[in-house]
Amino acid sequence: MMAVDNPRTSATAIAWRWWALAISVAAADQLTKLAVSTLMYYGQSIPLTGFFNLVHVWNTGAAFSFLADAGGWQRYFFIVITLGVSIVLIFMLCRPRPRAEALGYSLVLGGALGNGFDRVVRGYVVDSLDFYWRSWHWPAFNIADCGIVLGVFCLLWTAYRTPG
Repeated sequence: MMAVDNPRTSATAIAWRWWALAISVAAADQLTKLAVSTLMYYGQSIPLTGFFNLVHVWNTGAAFSFLADAGGWQRYFFIVITLGVSIVLIFMLCRPRPRAEALGYSLVLGGALGNGFDRVVRGYVVDSLDFYWRSWHWPAFNIADCGIVLGVFCLLWTAYRTPG
């Protein structure tokens, strides 16, 4: 049986707990992006291990630079999608649900808010995490992207664990 938030706890208190997690993810994302943008010049790469670099790159597209060279309209397209998804997730977290599901929604919301803020304020998303193996590099990403991916894993795990 999956753990569900106590139904006797007010829906508002439950929602605020999950919203606080989302805000924390977005804040951690923004703090790392501020540090990278302030302390590193654009395009800089700092090797930290034999498989990881800290980099300062920009992404005007979505995952894997999807639509990065689309001419500028994609910024507003992604802002609208982020706003819509965020509103839906905010309302979904108002109802008691299994904790793993609420965790997934919170992580996705935090990631969406972090990258959405970048698109609104900067016009691009700052990426800084570069993992690689020999000459093969995974596309650079950030803390917000980690939140989104971990959130989706939580949601998939919840979906497959739920008896149906």
